[in-house]
Amino acid sequence: MKKHILLAGAAAGLALAATTAQAQSIDYGSLEQLFNEPVTTSATGSPQRSTEAPVDMTIISAEDIKRSGAADIPTILSRVAGVDILPFAAGASEISVRGYNQSRSPRMLVLINGRQVYLDHFGYTDWHTLPVALEEIRQIELVRGPNSALFGFNAVSGVVNIITFNPKFDATNLVSVQAGTLGYNAATVVKTLKLGEMISVRLSAGTDRQDEWANTNPAITPAMLSDPWGVRASVDAVAELSPKADLRVEGSWSNSGQSEMLSGYTYARHRVQTSSGKVSLDADTAFGTIQAQAYVNNLDSRATPLHYRNTISVAKVQDLLKIGTAHTLRLGLEYRDNKVNTTPVEGAEVGYSVWAPSVMWNWVVNPKLSVTSAVRLDSLTLKRTGVFPRGMPRQSNSDWDRSIEEVSVNLGAVFAATDRDTFRATYARGVQAPTLVELGSRQVFPTTAPPVGIATVGNPTLQPAIVTSYGLTYERALPELNARLGVKLFQQLTEDVKSGVSRLQIDVPATATTYAALTYFNIGESEMKGVELSASGKLGAGFRWSADTTYTDITDTPIAGYSPVRRQVAFGETSPKYRSNLAVGWTGGPWTADANVHHVSKFNSYTSTQTLEPVKAYGTFAGRVAYNRADGVTLAVSGQNLLREQQVQAKTTALKSERRILFSVSKTW
Repeated sequence: MKKHILLAGAAAGLALAATTAQAQSIDYGSLEQLFNEPVTTSATGSPQRSTEAPVDMTIISAEDIKRSGAADIPTILSRVAGVDILPFAAGASEISVRGYNQSRSPRMLVLINGRQVYLDHFGYTDWHTLPVALEEIRQIELVRGPNSALFGFNAVSGVVNIITFNPKFDATNLVSVQAGTLGYNAATVVKTLKLGEMISVRLSAGTDRQDEWANTNPAITPAMLSDPWGVRASVDAVAELSPKADLRVEGSWSNSGQSEMLSGYTYARHRVQTSSGKVSLDADTAFGTIQAQAYVNNLDSRATPLHYRNTISVAKVQDLLKIGTAHTLRLGLEYRDNKVNTTPVEGAEVGYSVWAPSVMWNWVVNPKLSVTSAVRLDSLTLKRTGVFPRGMPRQSNSDWDRSIEEVSVNLGAVFAATDRDTFRATYARGVQAPTLVELGSRQVFPTTAPPVGIATVGNPTLQPAIVTSYGLTYERALPELNARLGVKLFQQLTEDVKSGVSRLQIDVPATATTYAALTYFNIGESEMKGVELSASGKLGAGFRWSADTTYTDITDTPIAGYSPVRRQVAFGETSPKYRSNLAVGWTGGPWTADANVHHVSKFNSYTSTQTLEPVKAYGTFAGRVAYNRADGVTLAVSGQNLLREQQVQAKTTALKSERRILFSVSKTW
C-alpha cells in the first residue's frame, strides 16, 4: 500500500510539473530527485521519465559520464545500445545509430541546450570542437531514429541532445586535471557565480592535448597528420526577469587541430575554429509557455586545400499550451539562414533559407496510455551568388534558384499495461536535406585548360533523402530482482539515398569548353531491419550491471547504373551486424569501480581508392577506479582499449586505436 501511495505521489508531482510546464529554466535536479531517475523535457516540452517518452531514448546521467572514465563524448556514446563508432584518429571519431556510419557522417542532429553543434557545411559533427566540458554536462539524451518533427532540422538517424547544468539551480564549481599515456594532458575549470539575487552565471574553460596514434602505413604521410589539441571557453548566464520569465544568454568559442578523415577516406590536417552566441527567453503567460530563441554559429574550417567559412543564423519561437490535464499542444516556427563560401576555388557563396512551422500534440488518454503526434514542414529556398570558374559545367546562378518542401512526422504511443509492463510504438518520417557541400560549395578544379582534366562540383538538383521508420518496444520491470528487461523491433527505409563522389565514375561528360565532372546523386533505396535486447539492474549493496546487443540487417537497392560501393554508400556491407555492451560497477563508501566491454562484429570499410576492405570483429575493455574524498577531491585512474596496445577499429589501412591510461585529480565545491 505504501508503495502505491509513493507512486501516486510521484505521478502527481510529474503531472504538476507538466501542467506548469516550467517555462523558466527547468530544474532537472529537483525532478531527478523526485523520481529517482533522470527526466527529459526534450520530446514534448513537458517533463517525462525516459521510459514514458514517445521516442526511443536513453539518458546518460552526469554520474554515468563521471564513472565512464572517458575523456570524450564519442567514447561515452559508444557504450549505448545501438550506437556505432568509427575511431579514425586519436581526436576524430564518427558516430551513428544502428549502422549507416561513414566518414563525415551527416545523419545525426547534435544539440547543446537546443543549439545545433553539428557543422552545417558537411552536415557532420566534429566532436573534438564541441565547446563543452564533460564536467558541466547534466545529461546526454540519445534518441534513435528519425525525429525531425520533434527535435528539428536533419534529425534522420538520431539525436544527441547535450544538456548542461543550469547556473540558476546548479552551483557547479570544479577544477580538474588529467595526464596519461600517449602524451595526454587536459585541464578544465568550471565556476558558477551569483550576481545579486536575479542573475546566475557559469563560466568554463578547458584545454587538452595528446599524441596522434602511431602510424605504420607508409601511404599516410606525416604531412597528413597532426597531434590533436584543443582550447575552449563558454559562458552561460540566466537572469530572472520576473517570477514567470527567464532570460538565458550563452556564448562559446573553440579552437582545435587534429588529423581528420575526409569524405574520400584520406587523412588531412584539420584546423577548426568555432564561435557561437545564443539568447533565449522563457515565460509563463496567459497564452501558454512561450520560448523565443535565436543563435548564430560561425565556423572557420581548414583542411588544405579546402577552407570553409560557414555562418548559420537560427530564430525560433514556440508556445506550449496545456488544455486541461490530458492535452498538451506545442506550436512552433523556425527560421534558418545558412551560407558558406565556395572552396578551394573561391569567388562565390552557396546558401539556403528555411521556414519551418511545426505542431505537436500530446494526449494522455488515460493513466495507462498516452499518444504523441508531431508534424513539421521545412520550406527551403536555395541560392548561389558570385562568379564561376573556367570550365565549370554550370555557368548560371539561376540553376540554384530552387525550392524544396518536405514534411516530417513523428507518432508515438506509450502503454503501461501493468505496473511492470510497458509498450511503445513509434512511426517516423524524417528528411535529410542536402548539405551545402553537396549543393555546390565544393569546387575542385584541375590546373589544365578545359576540357583536359576532371573537376569535382556540387549538384543543385540533389533531392533530400527521406527516412521512414517503425518501432515497437517492450520493457518489463523485475522489482524482485531490482532489474529491467527490454526488447525492441525496428524497421527503416531510406529513399533517394544521397551518394558520395566517385572517382571511378564520370557524372557529367566534358564539352569543348568544360571539364568532365564528378558530383553527388540520389542513387536508390536502403532498408534496415533489426532487434535490440537489453537488461540492467543492481545486485546487493553497491553493485550495478547492464548488458545489451543490437542486430541490424541492411539491404541497399541502387538504381541502374550506380554502385553503392563506388558511390561510398554501401551501408549493407559497411555496417556490422552486431554491436554489444556489458558493464559492471560497484560503489562502496568512498570507492567506485566500473568496467565496460564493447564488442563489434566484422564489417567492411572503405579505402582511399573507393574499394572495400574487411575489418575483423573486435572487442574493447575499459575501466575506472576512483576514490572520492569527503572534501570534494576525487582521485581516479581509468583506461581505454586495454585489451591490446593497438587495434583495428575503423579500417585496416587507417591509424589503429591505441591503449590509453589516464590519471585524474578533480576538486568540486
